[in-house]
This record gives sequence, C-alpha cells and structure tokens, in this order.
Amino acid sequence: MMNKQDIIHFFDSCAPHWDANMVRNESAIDSILNAGRIREGIDVLDVACGTGVLFRDYLKRNVCTLTGIDISPKMVEVAKHNFPGVNVICGDVEETDFEKGFDAIMIYNAFPHFPDPEKLIRCLSKLLNKNGTLTVAHGMSRTALQHHHSGAASCVSIDLLHEDKLSDIFTQCGLNIQAKISDEEKYIVSGILP
Repeated sequence: MMNKQDIIHFFDSCAPHWDANMVRNESAIDSILNAGRIREGIDVLDVACGTGVLFRDYLKRNVCTLTGIDISPKMVEVAKHNFPGVNVICGDVEETDFEKGFDAIMIYNAFPHFPDPEKLIRCLSKLLNKNGTLTVAHGMSRTALQHHHSGAASCVSIDLLHEDKLSDIFTQCGLNIQAKISDEEKYIVSGILP
C-alpha cells in the first residue's frame, strides 16, 4: 500500500526538474480538455496539479476561476512561482474543505498516485456543481504508463484502472459517462453529474 508521506517525498524531489523533463502531446491534451468540457466561464479544479502543467491551457480557454491542489509542497511552490495569479493549495484533496463547487475537475497524469481510486472519485463527485464534469486522463496509453511507472515511481503508484472499471466507479458515484477512450495516445474517462 502506498504511503502518502512517500508520495510527498517522491514528488518534492522531482519538483525542481519536473518542467524541464515534461513531454507534452498537444493533440492528446486538446482531446483531454475537450472531453473535460474545459471552456470559457467555468470554475475548474486541477487535482494533483503538480507544477501547473495544464494551467496555461485552462487560462487560454478563459476559465472563470482556476484552483490547483497538490500534496507536494515543492510542486506547489513551483506552480505558485510560475502562475502567481492562480489559487494553488498545498493539501490532500480528500481532506480539504472547499468553499464552493466546481464545473470541471481534472486529474491529469496523476490518478495512479492515489491509493484508493474509489474513495477519490466519491470525494470529487461531491465537489461537482450540477452538470459538472469529472475527468481522469493521461497523455499516454495505459501500457506506456505502466512501463513509465515501473521504475522509480513504482513505490508511489498503482496500476491505472482499465477504463471500463473506472467508468463503473464513475457510474456508481452518480456520474453519466461522456467519454471513455483508451488508445495509443491517451487515456480519458469523463463523466457528468446530472
């Protein structure tokens, strides 16, 4: 079982060089943002936001408010430095009280670092506004991600759930599936709270 302190330590150690090592697949990111219904005028929560790798993308789409949360203090420090106008919180999303709900919640390239996927989806579905969208996405295939996490990250990650299994969890939490994609370029499961 993953230990949250190990996760914090791992990502704190990665933070200084995270952006320099980032590989972006613009086509996959565009598909992910579209599936997440990221658009003008909405309130967005980016869960496990890291250094804010998607912040620029949200801002280009003219979201109304953007909140990022990450458990790693060093990742949050970099995100706040890079995006001083964005509300970035250092904390555990499952234990944080938010003052409002969100129209879109995104977990990008981070889902395997949560030890209890069902608990996380239950928690996040309660933070959605009516007609809000919850999206779990990766900018690579499940197979590529498993390989990527087989090295140093193996102690701070679990296998990415099959998209059908994750879709079942979404449905159990009252979300209507709007996107379920797993191909060579990306992984997306997205659901809407009716």
